[in-house]
Amino acid sequence: MISDGDRIVVGLSGGKDSLTLLWLLAERRVRVTVKYELFPVYIDPGFEGGFSEEIEASCRQAGFSLRIEKTDYGILGHSSVNRENPCFLCARLRRKRLFKIAEELGCTKLALGHNQDDIIETLFLNMCCAGQISTMSPCQPFFDGKLHIIRPLAFAGEDIIRHFAAENGFPEFANPCPSAKVSKRHEVKALLKQLYMSNKNARGNIFRALSHVKTEYMLK
Repeated sequence: MISDGDRIVVGLSGGKDSLTLLWLLAERRVRVTVKYELFPVYIDPGFEGGFSEEIEASCRQAGFSLRIEKTDYGILGHSSVNRENPCFLCARLRRKRLFKIAEELGCTKLALGHNQDDIIETLFLNMCCAGQISTMSPCQPFFDGKLHIIRPLAFAGEDIIRHFAAENGFPEFANPCPSAKVSKRHEVKALLKQLYMSNKNARGNIFRALSHVKTEYMLK
């Protein structure tokens, strides 16, 4: 995922996953021979009660210089002019801005904090809402390979990351988004939680199935 000399934008959301990602990417630089630079960025969606100042102070205390981009993407996503799912539009606009920032900074990698559970949830979201079998790749090329999205936490479960974040005292920021608890992803997460309770092997089997696809048994 990471090569010598890489310049990497690290997308922060304020959640435990992206904070863990930034910490791990910074910490491993002292232990590996591969040299790379990190540029943490937070895209503020514009909701009242946001935490831009708090996350900036937290990053500064940890030795990081955080770039904050003020936007109205969240407000636009929840407005009457938007005919898309509010989360879909907001996420698309935030990623587009991250692409532009990466280009501006001369970065060829964009690191995001998606974990194993996010990847499984995306599979179910795409099947139920988009009618396709697809999910997020740990290393995904864009623009003919000029930029790669990398997801170093792709094989780590949410429970492990939550425990790690708590042990290290990472701050918790309240998400002001009105769809935070009522999104389609939240519905899928609740559905999968019930499945995991009835079958302890379900999470691992679903994740392994993503790299063990028998296309000859799929509809054509």
